[in-house]
This record gives sequence, C-alpha cells and structure tokens, in this order.
Amino acid sequence: MTPERLERIQTTLNKRQPDLTVITDEVYKPHNLSAIARTCDAVGIPEIHCVWPTDAYRLKSSSTAGSSDWIKVNTHDSIAAGINSLKDRGMKVVAAHLTDRAIDYREYDFTQPTALLMGTEQEGVSDIASEMADEHIVIPMQGMVRSFNVSVAAAIILNEAQNQRQKAGMYDQRRLPDDVYQTLLFEWSQPSILHLCRKHDLPYPKLREDGELLDPQGFSEQVNASHRAKKLRRSNAIAAAKNRS
Repeated sequence: MTPERLERIQTTLNKRQPDLTVITDEVYKPHNLSAIARTCDAVGIPEIHCVWPTDAYRLKSSSTAGSSDWIKVNTHDSIAAGINSLKDRGMKVVAAHLTDRAIDYREYDFTQPTALLMGTEQEGVSDIASEMADEHIVIPMQGMVRSFNVSVAAAIILNEAQNQRQKAGMYDQRRLPDDVYQTLLFEWSQPSILHLCRKHDLPYPKLREDGELLDPQGFSEQVNASHRAKKLRRSNAIAAAKNRS
C-alpha cells in the first residue's frame, strides 16, 4: 500500500454520497447496467439497487472500467420492494419518465436524499413504479427521437445531481458513517486480506494509519488456526464416513 494509493482511497471515500443512489427496474443489458455503475462511481454514489429478473446480478467488467470493485450492488425481488426499501431510508424516488406531471430534470432538487429510478430499455418505467415514484423528470430533447439510451440518460441526470451537490458543498466533507467508512477503507485497501477474511469467516483486522495491518502476526495466527480447524473437521468427517461403511 503506497501513500499515494491510500490517499486516493481516502479522498474517494470522503466524497461518497450515501443519500444518493440509482434503482434500475429490470434494465437487463449488461453493458447498460455496467455503464450506469461506472457513472455512479464517478459522481460518488456508493451503492446501486437493481430489480433483476434472475437470481444473480453481474456487472460487465469491460464496461465498468474497474468500477465494479467500488460499487455495492443490492438486488430486489420486485420494483415495489426496492422502492419501499429506499423510502424507508428517507429517500425520495424520482423516475426518469415522460408523463404529464414530469418536470425538467434540472428543476429537481438533487441535494435532498434521492434515488433515481431508471426503467427497462424497451418498456421504460413500469406502471407500478410510476405510481410509487415521488416525482417524474425528463431530459428535454429537440430531435425526432423521444429518449436517450438508459445509461446515457442516467449519466446526464447524475451529472446534474453532482453539479447541484458540489455547489451546495456536499463533497467538501466526509458524509459516510464512521463504521461504513472504516469497513470500506479496509476492503478497498486490503483486497488480499479481505479474501482471507471471507474464506475463513474472520472479522476484519484493525489497520494502522498507513493502511497496513496493525497486528499482521496475530492475523496470520488466526488464519492458520482456521485452516487447522477446517483440516481437522475434514479428517473427522472422513473417519466418520469410513466407520459408517
């Protein structure tokens, strides 16, 4: 961990906006989802929400340019469940949706806790999502086509959100809660140790101010102890199986 790398991680975390996010309603093309995630990372959004028609969600790495390592993805079984979870956190849900009540996206106040709702590529925002949204916004267009690609539209709108928040000074001080900040600082600065923690179901070890482990020997002993315990359980299971046979 170089000092420059640690400083970049800390600077990025200090600008994360925990009360700004995106929720996608079955946006199914991987390159669109990944492009949205890349934009979210660029404007300081720490996590996104996806209603995904299958059990698994994956970001297309070629489109994220590495942003998949820095964005948390939450999946929901239905758009209603996703919207309700965000509203329970005090967020207003604003849908990019062309309706009679839609306003110019630049007129919306993005300094308030907001979840931007983007509909599917072909059908747009679903009826239930439209009804549940607190606000509808549109990007004014002057040509024959009536809409942008979903990832392009998200980028345009989120750039406006970033501009408003910058003017309001919302990037000038850390806004992540301390526990979230410390967790992400560890996960981002120590990916190899993170892998071992998850593999052996170990708590995250404490870091020094320079981003390195406070007690590397103690952590190594924990890993070795876990490895020995797993090996012993396997041996006991094999012996038990032989006894039964």
